[in-house]
Amino acid sequence: MLTMDTFSFAGKKALVRVDLNVPQDANGHITDDSRARAIIPTVKKILADGGSAILMSHLGRPKGKVNPAMSLKPVADHLSNLLGTSVIFATDCVGPDAKAKAAALKAGDVLLLENLRFHPEEEGGDEAFSQSLSELGDVYVNDAFGTAHRAHASTTVVARFFPQAKLFGYLMQAEIDSVGKVLGEPKRPMTAIVGGSKVSSKINVLRNLLGSCDELIIGGGMANTFVRANGGNTGASLVEEDLLDTARAIIAEAKAKGVKLHIPTDAVVADAFAENANTDQCPADAVPDGWMALDIGPKSIEVFRNAILGSKTILWNGPMGVFEMKPFQQGTVAIANAVAEATGKGAFSLVGGGDSVAAVNQFGLADKISYVSTGGGAMLEYLEGKVLPGIAAVRG
Repeated sequence: MLTMDTFSFAGKKALVRVDLNVPQDANGHITDDSRARAIIPTVKKILADGGSAILMSHLGRPKGKVNPAMSLKPVADHLSNLLGTSVIFATDCVGPDAKAKAAALKAGDVLLLENLRFHPEEEGGDEAFSQSLSELGDVYVNDAFGTAHRAHASTTVVARFFPQAKLFGYLMQAEIDSVGKVLGEPKRPMTAIVGGSKVSSKINVLRNLLGSCDELIIGGGMANTFVRANGGNTGASLVEEDLLDTARAIIAEAKAKGVKLHIPTDAVVADAFAENANTDQCPADAVPDGWMALDIGPKSIEVFRNAILGSKTILWNGPMGVFEMKPFQQGTVAIANAVAEATGKGAFSLVGGGDSVAAVNQFGLADKISYVSTGGGAMLEYLEGKVLPGIAAVRG
């Protein structure tokens, strides 16, 4: 299979699907450019080889209509600064302007196409639209892991028009390799930490991980459902009553597979879902009526920390509590620090999912983690064991 390091882009126009869906403020200023920075190595390799790059991306949810507030024009200006070279901007992703500008590209040039989702055919996976995109370049590079779980025109269908010239960009390849280290042949012991508010969004992740991990830590709001399933009192905590049997089944499956399951034994509780609420600590299975568990307690932190520090491979997906509120961030901070410490001692760590990534960034620990994923929904589906269309299209 072709790779960025073995393929020469000399004299080629590379059509690159990137993820430039960056957050912006009311004035169109980019508030977090990490997605833009993540694609720089791929673009620079294409240019260094003597090729040119045609970048395509979506931004926001314009629902198939042109929406000037979701134009990629400000992103083109920002990319120019990051790359140190002027980025040409096409006012559409297909049609006369895109065609003319792509045709005129010289070695070392970069062209950014306007928002793909201004056309309903993008999300519809339309073949003719995909063909129009494909005609702009000589080789297709998918470097957008964040959209790899979507079978859209630019992420999947367009690859059909490059049967002999399609490959993953550096970012995409790194994501695939990192998940492989966790789900493929992990160094043992392997510990998975799964948090977040709801079991419903993580059932398939938990089930898939039971096949590869040695220890499974459950935290966040979803832990309450497991505490209740074991007969505990959870007060006014978030509990998915309809998933108690599912939680019991996961507990039984972990036991059958010899996976050590860690559920919080104590909690930081509050009498309201608010930063200024009254708080206390209590056993996780004895939360008073009217109170809710919003973080894991010190005993749970100690047990979880020891499990993490004894691991050689660590996957973290989802916070331990409502870390956005200061009184309830101790659990998430402690887990983040433990993962960073274990990594420093030689463990491989992968942090994926929007909230966990936000947490390691907020606490300044991203550079102490082996790999921080860029794709929230895509990472979740990958951890469920699903074949992602964007990956299958390049491999196929």
